[in-house]
Amino acid sequence: MTNNLIDRDSNYIAGIEKIRFSPVAPIGGEGCFIIEENGRRLLDFSGSWGAAGLGYSHPAISEAINKASKSMASASLLSYATEPAISLAEKLISIIPGNKSRKVWFGHSGSDANDMLVRLLEAVTGRKKFISFHGAYHGGVSGSIAVSHHSSQSHSPKKGGNVYLAYPNHYRYENKNNLDENILKKLDEIFYTTCNPKDVAAIFIEPIQSDGGVIVPPKGFMKSLEKKCREHGILIVVDEVKVGLGRSGLMHAFQHDNLEPDFITFGKALGGGLPLSAVVGPKDLMDFTTAFSIMTTSGNPVSASAGMAVLRAIEEENLITNAKLIGDNLQESFRQLANKHDLIGNVRGRGLAIGIELVNDRHKNKIAAKTETAKIVYRAYELGLVIFYVGMESNVLELTPPLILNEDESKLGLEILDQAISDVTNGLVPDSAIEDYKGW
Repeated sequence: MTNNLIDRDSNYIAGIEKIRFSPVAPIGGEGCFIIEENGRRLLDFSGSWGAAGLGYSHPAISEAINKASKSMASASLLSYATEPAISLAEKLISIIPGNKSRKVWFGHSGSDANDMLVRLLEAVTGRKKFISFHGAYHGGVSGSIAVSHHSSQSHSPKKGGNVYLAYPNHYRYENKNNLDENILKKLDEIFYTTCNPKDVAAIFIEPIQSDGGVIVPPKGFMKSLEKKCREHGILIVVDEVKVGLGRSGLMHAFQHDNLEPDFITFGKALGGGLPLSAVVGPKDLMDFTTAFSIMTTSGNPVSASAGMAVLRAIEEENLITNAKLIGDNLQESFRQLANKHDLIGNVRGRGLAIGIELVNDRHKNKIAAKTETAKIVYRAYELGLVIFYVGMESNVLELTPPLILNEDESKLGLEILDQAISDVTNGLVPDSAIEDYKGW
């Protein structure tokens, strides 16, 4: 029997629960670095899909977990009132703009948070339809899949009657359907023809469409969309799971568009690496009925304590400011690299949520450079950097590093990616290198 983690992973972990881009197999982590079996340290620009928002082994999180686990106040919020969960709920409510009366629901991941909302909003409103976007990824369970429309979920059935709009993407302006004004017109047309707006419970919005390609909406679009939905009593759900809690350079990504959501979903970074998600919404709707959506270990004291440590660290360590400063500098540096690398078609993002779209024939057809993207991710791993790719055509490098990333680390990551792109362009990475790493 082999002790190699990659071989054991292949032998025992089901393919339906994993995505592999390279043979990275950490046995530890510190700050923005993960550590392999052989002791090699890799700079992590993925942040474990953003779940490691404060990096690895952050002292505040470790202390909170240790304290909570040494004297656990139960293992559940289901039938107990516990200090860690209540305090975290109070804190979450306090950081949401406005003075509306709100309550919090806790879960384990962004998937179950969005799933709960789909079921709740159907029950509360009596309306059975939802609006979402092509390219949206709101989770991997039935309810959250129903309001998603990502190419990786083509095997899963969609909820009948839902409306899926194009997400505005000015880099792909040649497709007129991607222009914001045409999307708004299309929604009006849908309301007048195939979908009565009075049948729509809510719209699910990603303020930055993450897995769809790290796409930033044009200024004013989301606010116009919100206004249109308000006219028909359609509730506003903002999915902050991947881009919230300081990553965008503001506490909440929806603040860039001055949105006033009814519901906000949190996950990933909220738990500091532990399973934790949350929904914050209007008190009267969140109290719809007792035991509507219950899970035994949701809101458990250990995860909730980690969540509180995350929120405190974001504020006390000025990580929102750091995300904006380091992120803006990184984006500008990658735009400069585009002068050197023809593969770089577009650089976009907010703060430390950054997308680099890779294309062939960038001045005309902008053909998705799928194979090159996979090779760059693999080569970056060989050179000491962990990064993943996203997008409906798997051609967008996604940067979601820990918010503690410093200037020296950002420069190191930039240098490695620069080298990786050059090496792939020069044919130094064979097709065989990525055969076992299919990614999305």
